[in-house]
Amino acid sequence: MESEKWKVESEKWKVKSEKWKVESGKWKVKSGKNQSLESIEIKNYMTTQEKKEMVMKIAFQGEYGAFSEVAAKKYFGDKIETSPSYAFADVFFKVQKRQVRFGVVPIENSLYGSVFDSYDLLLKSDLSVVGELQLQINHHLLAKRNLELTEITKVYSHPQALGQCSEFLKTLKYAEILPSYDTAGSALTLLQHNGDPIAIVASKEAAEVYQLKILKKNIQNNSENYTRFLIIAKNPLLEDFKFPKTSICFELKNIPGALFKSLSVFALRDINLVKIESRPIPHKPFEYRFYADFFGDLREERIKNALKNLAEISLSIKVFGTYEKGEIYKS
Repeated sequence: MESEKWKVESEKWKVKSEKWKVESGKWKVKSGKNQSLESIEIKNYMTTQEKKEMVMKIAFQGEYGAFSEVAAKKYFGDKIETSPSYAFADVFFKVQKRQVRFGVVPIENSLYGSVFDSYDLLLKSDLSVVGELQLQINHHLLAKRNLELTEITKVYSHPQALGQCSEFLKTLKYAEILPSYDTAGSALTLLQHNGDPIAIVASKEAAEVYQLKILKKNIQNNSENYTRFLIIAKNPLLEDFKFPKTSICFELKNIPGALFKSLSVFALRDINLVKIESRPIPHKPFEYRFYADFFGDLREERIKNALKNLAEISLSIKVFGTYEKGEIYKS
């Protein structure tokens, strides 16, 4: 009898287990990222506070000491494990495959403009934007040992960093300026040259990580040099935001006044459109998609109505996510 009773209880457990799987499956479908406006009305399963308090793994492009890693630690705090990645695509891949909880990618610089690789990867993926921050970028000239500036024969760094420090680098008359795939990554190149009078342009964090000497601080052309970073995740973050911001991408129909009408759907509802930028559409020469950021939450009626009107003159709309307006961090 005990055996029969156990079998009955076991069968009940199996039924409950199957029911849980079905319910779980329904939840996944409901919480999955869908382009319909109705699907925006979903409950999130992580709050901003939980996101920042959890010990988690964060992917970034570059080597340890890169500005993207600095941004990750500014946003999430020091209680995180960071995962260096060679390319932006690798950051997206790690988040997509749940190898990490979040990714941090640069999206625009105040001097050099947008990071188009990040925009293109956002469009191709089904990941969500769940946060942002702005980080002041201060570049320093680093070397393995103390050198006179006139001794330096080569300077390595990321092309954008070299461009941001071009005025100072012109004063190094005997130095060859060489591009590297990453600011902190150039430190690895430096470590391979024993005793050579070589320098790099990188962050103070890179100097700490690789135990390098700072030959010259703050060598960038402009002190007001900021990079905006996005926090990407597998699933959207929807909660009661204090200052909500939303990012979208849309492709307009080829009709007269389409661009004017697209701007009007925001202006007529007093929605603050803070950025709009066009990107060429592959395989459609001289046709463009528009990336836009505006203040507002996808769950607001005025935002829903604006996107519904925008859909009437668009071939497609992709919502990247609503998130809290980012803070500005000094470095």
